[in-house]
Amino acid sequence: MKKLKKRWGIESNFQLTIILIVFAITGSTSAWLSKPFCLWLGITSEDLGFWFTPVRLLLIFPIYQVFLVLFGFVFGQFTFFWSFEKKMLKRMGLGFLFKE
Repeated sequence: MKKLKKRWGIESNFQLTIILIVFAITGSTSAWLSKPFCLWLGITSEDLGFWFTPVRLLLIFPIYQVFLVLFGFVFGQFTFFWSFEKKMLKRMGLGFLFKE
């Protein structure tokens, strides 16, 4: 845990616990919402077969990103999650989305 705290620039175990809780809630919420979201879009495993899961993951990815920042805000960790998002998207080649 010390390495993780140092890597993320976190001082307290409490803050680390809150951050891990936010990751857990975000992942669970995204997974839970992915089925109705795909049904709403009319995407089914019968139509796509093998490609259903990769397509579902690609569709839910932006929703996960929004929820991560939203839940981070609700739990008082907006600054951490906003910088985490920017860093991750820059590594994915989407840094042009942020002016700095």
